[in-house]
Amino acid sequence: MKKDGINRRNFLGCAAGAAAAMTLGGCDTGSGQKSYSTKSSCKKRVHPLHKLAPAPPLGWNSFDCWGNVATEKAVSDNLEVFAKRLKPYGYEYFVFDAGWYSEYKSAERKNARQVRIDEYGRYLPSKYWLPNGLQPQIDRAHELGVKYGLWLIRGVSRKAVELNLPIKGTKYHARDIAKLDDICWWFDCNYGIDASKPGAQEYYNSIFELLAEWKVDFVKYDNIVQNPEEIELVANACENCGRDMVLSLSPGTHINKEHMDSYRRSNMLRMTYDMWDRKKDIVNSFDRWEMLQDFGGDGFYIDLDMIPFGHLLAWRPRVPGQEVKDMLGGMGFSRMDELTAPQKRTFMAQRALAASPLFMGGDLPTSDELSFELITNKGMLACNQNGVTGKLIWRYSDVDVWHTPHKTKANHGWFGVFNRHNTRSKFSIKKCELGLKPNMKYKLYDIWQDKPVRDKAVFDFNMISDEVALWRYQPA
Repeated sequence: MKKDGINRRNFLGCAAGAAAAMTLGGCDTGSGQKSYSTKSSCKKRVHPLHKLAPAPPLGWNSFDCWGNVATEKAVSDNLEVFAKRLKPYGYEYFVFDAGWYSEYKSAERKNARQVRIDEYGRYLPSKYWLPNGLQPQIDRAHELGVKYGLWLIRGVSRKAVELNLPIKGTKYHARDIAKLDDICWWFDCNYGIDASKPGAQEYYNSIFELLAEWKVDFVKYDNIVQNPEEIELVANACENCGRDMVLSLSPGTHINKEHMDSYRRSNMLRMTYDMWDRKKDIVNSFDRWEMLQDFGGDGFYIDLDMIPFGHLLAWRPRVPGQEVKDMLGGMGFSRMDELTAPQKRTFMAQRALAASPLFMGGDLPTSDELSFELITNKGMLACNQNGVTGKLIWRYSDVDVWHTPHKTKANHGWFGVFNRHNTRSKFSIKKCELGLKPNMKYKLYDIWQDKPVRDKAVFDFNMISDEVALWRYQPA
């Protein structure tokens, strides 16, 4: 069976979640209950960029709230709130997503020629959306102690190919490297690049040279995961540009484990489609996490996408009679997110235990307090910044237990008990089924409830639909 371009059987052959049912530390599970191995069989090579991300990157991204039409003021306002409200909790990357180069005035209508490029075919800040350019924003971010990031898409501008612009520092031109039959269906402004052609590496080098001149700290490259040969070019350019830049790869709909060596040259690998404030996206997160749970950590993290909390699609007011749909500029209309409180706790617990990068997607000046409380919870952040990708260790019916050990401290860690039923559920779980040693005494702490939990041999749960118990443990 295939899901969103991933062959589930092939992935689970390597992932711990698909290991044969086995016991944990002598834990005898009941009929129909499965425990899973927490051992990894996949080799992980260390690459130069990994040193830039000793823990999952934390930040904000403009897409969920401003789509492809973020104005200079909207981005600047978010930057100021980011520095005030999120930076104190360790959030450091402020990312301007799609649209910063575009001269088109509508998020839904993209003309391949309505982009601003320089004499070498490299994207430049839009005169329409950014009349003062990017540099004042980048400089202001650095003044505030914030690192600045930009979105880019694989390939070379079609406008550059039509003009056959030169590739900087070479005798080659855009037409020499372009693959004219390789156009992204959801963003048609670029052609793919033939990595075997002379000038291909030099073109990507020139892009990162320009980003380094601007003092960019983070690059999100989109529409690239299905093209490992271009990932290699991008990674080469990023590693050798003379400036430290965290590298993120997207989207997550066509991941192939055979390309994992190329993926691991980055710091972040998206493994989902775009996440929005829908229960089906929480379900999809579980599925994708299970498929890729064996691959993250140590400077390279599996990315469950942005956090669609707070004020979403701020730029698109609802029009009476117009139906909500998934559009290129984002899903739906301006709204406060429609997730329930339990769903939001589950959403964040997934990302904490998975060591997924955390990038808030809502408009910061106008988002709700609960969203800020959840994304800045110190217990949740400690679990996430531990940097270890948690694994599925127990499942029965629609209840999951996911476990994340502490990176350096034996018998310390976190686990999450997720009620994935559509109704309230009462159930009991043995201590060993939570990944704990039956004969050891522990101090347990409920992170979301902010209170200690008494250690015992069997724990009784009475949980409403979509709720999670996110607990920290350590020796008593």
